Amino acid sequence: MKRVLLTGATGFIGANLCRRLLSDGHDVHCIVRDGYTNWRLKDIQQDIHLHVADLNDFESLIPVVSSLRPDWVFHLAAHGAYSWQTDLNKIIQSNILATVNLVEACLKTGFEIFINTGSSSEYGYKDHAPMENEWIDPNSYYAVTKASATLFCRYTAIRHNVCIPTLRLYSIYGAYENPGRLIPTIILHGMNGSLPPPVDPNIARDYLHIKDVENAYILLANQLRGTTGEVYNLGSGIQTSLSEVVTLARNVFRLAVEPQWGTMPNRQWDTTIWKANNDSIKAIGWYPEFTFEHGFQQTVDWFLKNPKLMKNYTNH
Repeated sequence: MKRVLLTGATGFIGANLCRRLLSDGHDVHCIVRDGYTNWRLKDIQQDIHLHVADLNDFESLIPVVSSLRPDWVFHLAAHGAYSWQTDLNKIIQSNILATVNLVEACLKTGFEIFINTGSSSEYGYKDHAPMENEWIDPNSYYAVTKASATLFCRYTAIRHNVCIPTLRLYSIYGAYENPGRLIPTIILHGMNGSLPPPVDPNIARDYLHIKDVENAYILLANQLRGTTGEVYNLGSGIQTSLSEVVTLARNVFRLAVEPQWGTMPNRQWDTTIWKANNDSIKAIGWYPEFTFEHGFQQTVDWFLKNPKLMKNYTNH
């Protein structure tokens, strides 16, 4: 059993990772901000330890980390990944300052591994699946701050001879995903016999099921040691167009309605090429277990099995 410290536990990926760590028998501690929302954690809140602290306040963060002395640290707290999160100052504080503070606090106590969470948007727009050592060209302020955090973690790992890898996530979906995101939106519409207004059918993403993401975090935590500031792309390696997503949804929900392509304008980040080169993480033993079809169906099943959580989506 490991003592684990996790940030971003109230979010989509963090809440799923919390459950995985608990099921694996670990002692799970989560740093949450004052006034946090807990709908994703209600059913496991008695099994985890919540510590209210501000990641932007280094002096108040130190005693929390010092008292815990975690073996594993998973840093998932972030801001700006979603279109409605536009406050630049908050993006900078959450993604750069908070990362620096948490790393520095953890260096004082020591740890086996600190896994930073990056973003595929750090690469910007490419006409191919980029490798981790390619030139990054962030396509938003969010991406700029995530790239900065990745570089900080890599340099710190080398300078202090510690293990701080970064997982650059592609398009993650599954249980507890944020309301307003594509997959939950399509599923909710499908359950009501409709389709949301779509953009260009050729817009594509590399979708990865949340269970495959959990497996990657656990693999790195169990396997990596020593000095490493490595970066690992985490995606399926297969891009799926919006047209393919809609076709699958129509089949799953047996929808007769036809998509009205282009009724919603493309967003600034939409692109027809977005795919992970996942050779590096495959080389250390990870591989995606879920096809998009399987993962989509499992996500539909989760929604159907959790009607009490629907208000968190329908009230969005």
